[in-house]
Amino acid sequence: MNELAKTIDIYLDAWVEPDEDGRADLIRQAWKPDGRLVDPPLTGEGHARISQMAAALQSNFPGHAFRRVSGIDEHHGQFRFAWELVAPDGTVAMAGLDVGEVAEDGRLVKIAGFIGPLPALAGAPPKAGVDAI
Repeated sequence: MNELAKTIDIYLDAWVEPDEDGRADLIRQAWKPDGRLVDPPLTGEGHARISQMAAALQSNFPGHAFRRVSGIDEHHGQFRFAWELVAPDGTVAMAGLDVGEVAEDGRLVKIAGFIGPLPALAGAPPKAGVDAI
């Protein structure tokens, strides 16, 4: 596993780490101090706000876990990958795609999250693979 994959997996683990100190440690490992996380329901900048976002998610989805369901597409410090949020019984509660930027030191600078499949192009049939994200 390459370093970016390790960082992204730590980032996903931080989302569901219930212990505040443990979550803070994971966030410090994965994120630059001024990192910015932009998701549809919330945005946050800095370690403390990212941790608060994770705590909010946990209150709405107790016992759930994130899993990366794609490889990581990366170039020039930019990346994207697909993920799922999975309930304790294994059902998928939501899925999406994250697009981000990584610093030279390997930590995350910014992630923009997208939930659900990409919208279909108006007036055109969906292309193969577009709805798989």
